[in-house]
Amino acid sequence: MLRRLHPDQPDSFAFTPANQAWAEAQITKYPEGRQASAIIPLLWRAQEQEGWLSRPAIEHVCDMLGMAHIRGLEVATFYFMFQLQPVGSVAHIQVCGTTSCMICGAEDLIAVCRDKIAKRPHQVSEDGKFSWEEVECLGACANAPMAQIGKDYYEDLTADSFAGLIDRLAAGEVPTPGPQNGRYASEPLGGLTSLKDHEAGRDSLNASARLASDTRDTIKRIDGTEVPLKANWGRQSGGDAMLAEPEVEEAEPERLTGPREGRGADDLKRITGVGPQLEGLLHELGFYHFDQIAAWTPAQVAWVDARLKFKGRIARDGWIEQARAMAAEA
Repeated sequence: MLRRLHPDQPDSFAFTPANQAWAEAQITKYPEGRQASAIIPLLWRAQEQEGWLSRPAIEHVCDMLGMAHIRGLEVATFYFMFQLQPVGSVAHIQVCGTTSCMICGAEDLIAVCRDKIAKRPHQVSEDGKFSWEEVECLGACANAPMAQIGKDYYEDLTADSFAGLIDRLAAGEVPTPGPQNGRYASEPLGGLTSLKDHEAGRDSLNASARLASDTRDTIKRIDGTEVPLKANWGRQSGGDAMLAEPEVEEAEPERLTGPREGRGADDLKRITGVGPQLEGLLHELGFYHFDQIAAWTPAQVAWVDARLKFKGRIARDGWIEQARAMAAEA
């Protein structure tokens, strides 16, 4: 397919201050003289910020990396993950049209897009909120037909449920991703035949859908404030560049000898990545309540991390963000 830049281009592009710091940090991951290796993450960040890749954005990234503009254009036009034209302000919808989805009703979903968004792919809707395209296999064949909306998958769709998703997104909602027919994941449509005692989790959502629902990050534009920035990867002196994470001094968090008086322990298993065994370990360490975890500083996270068997899980699974949301519910 021939991919060209959009005829209408903005005059300039600049990363937000936080995204600029993030981009500069990514460049330090690579050896001197190899900064061009950061081209894909920086282009992706520019697209996440704006929704699409403009020529000024591509050229800005190239200038940061000391690359000829044509090299950046080669990358941006080669990979279909880069959108070279404006997209909807709320969401760009990618409908899988490959074999499994086609057999299961992808054409009905595309008809919904033509009816509710625009007649042609990559055309922004009249209200400016949505755009769409048909894409090749997104790898969720057991849950066909499906579509990727923003960062998440919406699976087991029908024309009616898909149209309803678009209406809810237009109204400002962020529907829960994952299967839309009541399935937990990709078990048989007739129901589980084994492993029937699995823990479904809160509201019967699997961990991936639960985290997406908690963070509401599905269609949010990235501005660099969502996750802690690693602004100093650092290079060790001598030899090739090394990825050296900055050391964080440990500090012991507030710990309790048991749940607070008058209330039981919070169900820490609601936090993604925390099962019964890990919950028991947290209790042994003196953590019984969501607000305790929500209050951890980076130094306190380092203290807890050093005492868990799965180092890095706190940041990777977003414990603090989840605990903060759950503490607010109480």
